[in-house]
This record gives sequence, structure tokens and C-alpha cells, in this order.
Amino acid sequence: MDIRGKIKDLPQLPGVYIFKDKKGKALYIGKAGSLRKRVSAHFQKNSSLLNRGFSLEEIADIDFVVCDSEAKALILENTLIKERKPKYNILLRDDKSFPWVEISKEAFPKVSMTRKKKEGFIYFGPYPQAKLLKKALEVIRKIFPFRTCSKLPKKECLYYHLGLCPGPCIGKISKRDYLKNIKMLSLILEGRRKRLIELLSRDMEKAVSSLEFEKASLIRNKLFALSSLYGTTKEFQQLISLKEVLGLKKLPRRIEALDISNIRKEAATGSVVVFEDGLPLKSEYRRYKIKRKVDSDLGRMAEVVERRIRNILQRKKFPDLVIVDGGIAQVNLCSDKFKKAKLSNIPVIGISKKNEEIWFAYQKKPLRLERTSLALTLIQRLRDEAHRFAHQYYSYLRKKALSQNRTNK
Repeated sequence: MDIRGKIKDLPQLPGVYIFKDKKGKALYIGKAGSLRKRVSAHFQKNSSLLNRGFSLEEIADIDFVVCDSEAKALILENTLIKERKPKYNILLRDDKSFPWVEISKEAFPKVSMTRKKKEGFIYFGPYPQAKLLKKALEVIRKIFPFRTCSKLPKKECLYYHLGLCPGPCIGKISKRDYLKNIKMLSLILEGRRKRLIELLSRDMEKAVSSLEFEKASLIRNKLFALSSLYGTTKEFQQLISLKEVLGLKKLPRRIEALDISNIRKEAATGSVVVFEDGLPLKSEYRRYKIKRKVDSDLGRMAEVVERRIRNILQRKKFPDLVIVDGGIAQVNLCSDKFKKAKLSNIPVIGISKKNEEIWFAYQKKPLRLERTSLALTLIQRLRDEAHRFAHQYYSYLRKKALSQNRTNK
């Protein structure tokens, strides 16, 4: 499908769109009240984007994330721009016409919007639309409450009863916990989504370890709210389900899946795909051409696992879960290799294609999940993606070998 065909298929809903080049790199990221209308406007002659020297011919693909509102789209757009640093996104200048988020440096900081910067405050921005920024802050405030009053009153206000202010004026929150809310707000405005989720996940795990289940539940609700903010609710629900079903000690935010493709021995290949927070992290994908002359799948799997472990130890990026395509034999092999490398704290599971059963190392019986299980859906996505990636490399090597044979003849 060509680009204009993809535009016609875009929903008329709020969200964030991403123009990508042939290599999948983000060229431009924008938000919209209607994705279809906004993206279509970029293809008009008077488009402001074209005036920046942008060429529509550079666009090889369009990706998008639907959001509940344009305010949430503003937050996600801000995050993605800071994460991906697109070529054609121009940062706004320090212009008096644009509003900033202002945070005071008091014991219990006040959060507000302003168009004038002063000394003694922390600022985020600027943002092009004041009304949209106000709505975005209202969304964030429901997750991480903060005060907006000029001075701390002697009595609680309406915002306290609405759950939008934690009530520092009447001692309902400690200074430490209030500052933690401000820290989380700052991470959202800085676009540091991964750090934000990492800190909350860690707090949730500590609460569970301390048997503070009510506190853990509150933190989990915040994580759910953030997943809605970033358009990843389904993925987060799958991660929670996976943690509970497998009995993992922590949320498996980084998952690696291994697969071998060997229809013909001379072009056997292996692959590792990485998912982070339930989504593919394609920059971390790796392909492995099998170097050893072995006749078994297990021998080829052993080589890929060993090479991957060396990569993990070298880069110090440790997965929270490893998935292999196969049954008990593949899982035992992989688990033994990780133990030998002193990485026995990393859980390893396998998924067999025959009955979609989940295998654990040295256990006689597999785990059978309902076909509708969120955890199984995520495991299958990883397995299928690893298989697709390995087979793609295998096909490339086969074509290359056939071409060389024809040349030699």
C-alpha cells in the first residue's frame, strides 16, 4: 500500500503520528485531534512542514498511536520526540507567547502555568497551546496529585476532596512522598517514560516483598493509568498477566526470545528479538549465522545461546525473561547455559508449537494456558517475531548462496 493509501486508512481519532524513512527512523512526530485530517494536511501545498525543507518523498511509512484525547496525545508526542529525536521536529524557541510549566522550590512545590520565567523556579516547555497544556496537566494530576495554591492554606480545599491534591496543608502526605509525585511529574514532562516506569515498577515490587499489598495495588493503578497515557494499556496488561501466570519476582519489562531457522543445514541461522514494556525494540534485534558444523537443532541452539550470553554480559543489558522456541530439551539447554554464566536469576521458558504449552527447566509437566490468556498472547507474539526475524535472515542467506552457485557455474 502506498503512503496516500495509508492516510485513507488512518482513524479520525486523537493520537500521535510518526513519519518514518526507509530504515524505520523517525523523520517527524506530530499530534492530532483527528489523525487522518492532520496527516492529510501535511500533503497539501501550503503545509508548514514542507516549508521547513521536508520532502514527502522521504516518507516510507506512517505509524500512529491512538490516544483517548488530544491532551494525552500532547504528552505522548512530547515523550516520543525526546526519545527518538526526529530530524524535522523543531524545538520551540523561548517565546513569551508560549506557556511553560512552572514548579516552585518550596518544601511542597506548587505547580502552575506561566508565560514569564523567573529565578528560583524549575521550568518545562515551552508548549504551543495553553488550553491543551492545561488539559494535559489535569490528566497527569489525576495520577500524581499536586498543589496549585499560591500559599498553603490552614484548611483543605476542594481539590483535596477531588483527589487532585494530596493535602500537604493538613499533613495528609509526607514531604518525601509529595516530592516523589513532583519527581514523577517531572519525568513525564522530560519525556523519560522508561525511567518513570522503572521507578514505579521497583516501588511496586518492594511493596509486594514487604507484604504491603494495598500500597502495591495503588502503584499498579498508577502504572495502568500511565499505560493509558502512553497508549500501551494492552501491553501493560499482558506484562502483568505474564508476571502473575509465571510467578515472576518482578515485572518482565525486557524480554528476549530466541529462535533457530534451519530448513537447510548450510544456511542455518538464529535470531534474538527484544521486547521492552510489551513492545518490539527493533534496534536491539540480533541475527546469528551458525558457524559450527552440527547436525542437531540443540547444537545450533547452544551456539546461539552462548553467543547471546556473551553479548548480554558485555553490554550489561539483562533480560527479565528469556523465551525459547521449543520444549523441555531446549529450555533445559538454555537454562543450563545461563546458570553456567552465573545468570541463573534470569527466568527461562519455552513454548512448544504443537499444543502451545509453556515449559520450565527440569519440570515434567508443561503449563497449559487458556487460548484467550493475555500472557500466552504476549509469549506467542515474541515467539512468532523471533521466528519471522530468523527466517528472514535464512531466506537472505539462501538467495545469496544460490546466486553465488549460478555465478560459479
